[in-house]
Amino acid sequence: MTQPPKLVISADKKAVRRRIPKWALHSQEDAPSSDKYFLRSIGRAVDILDAFDGQKPLSLKDLHKQTKLPDSTVFRVLLTLESRGYLIQASDGTYQLAPKLQVGWQMSHANILRDQARPELELLANKFNETVSLAQLFDDRIHVLDCIEAFHDIRIANKIGRVLPPHCSAMGKAITAFQERALIDRILEVYGLFPRTEHTIVDRFSLFQRFEIIRKTGIGYDREESVLGGLCIAAAIQPKGMPVTAAISISTPMVRMTEGREKETCDAVLKAAQNIAKILELAS
Repeated sequence: MTQPPKLVISADKKAVRRRIPKWALHSQEDAPSSDKYFLRSIGRAVDILDAFDGQKPLSLKDLHKQTKLPDSTVFRVLLTLESRGYLIQASDGTYQLAPKLQVGWQMSHANILRDQARPELELLANKFNETVSLAQLFDDRIHVLDCIEAFHDIRIANKIGRVLPPHCSAMGKAITAFQERALIDRILEVYGLFPRTEHTIVDRFSLFQRFEIIRKTGIGYDREESVLGGLCIAAAIQPKGMPVTAAISISTPMVRMTEGREKETCDAVLKAAQNIAKILELAS
């Protein structure tokens, strides 16, 4: 009977050895100083990218002030990042993060904001037993970022990820009011001024008057403008030196709201927004 062929390995064939760099043999505790392997050019590029807040465009002069890098270095890094599609230069010479970085920055900021704002949401929910929500602006849309619903059988519900109308939701108006005029127009155009109820404001002049009041008080209202029988009170989160991109709110059926309770709710929501703003300022 024919035997199956056997696999024969030559004993005199030498194993191939690959040289491993010495630094790779060290454990993390014994690893050499990171300064030895630090690439200054990449570090400078990252410093410049980190200077952008995802909202406000920056000029070469602004970046020089923030990074303390020489103008010539900033210019070369900007030119390189723009050529690779990480920055976009406007007609006035300022720079802004490209869309592929904007999305990442917004998501990173949203995660930080949600974690830092959560204790304030819980305090409001425990105190009022009404639906408490947090929203953030993503490019030209306003999304619900976090929500704690009330335990009442009759309540105003909300949903994480929901896109808020900028003209008839309290948080939508509170955030939109603080944007530059060009962005306000884009936000309104993207969503449209469609009536949700008979109380919805669809006149641009009247809406911009409301935005002016919100900028003065920091408070936005939705009095049956998006849902009949519902009342929502929102406060814009306004960290000093940072753009306004978020708001916090309490939503309740109109039947549970009194004049005294409305004032108490306004004060509490505004205080919570101020507390969150201070946390963001310290973290920046």
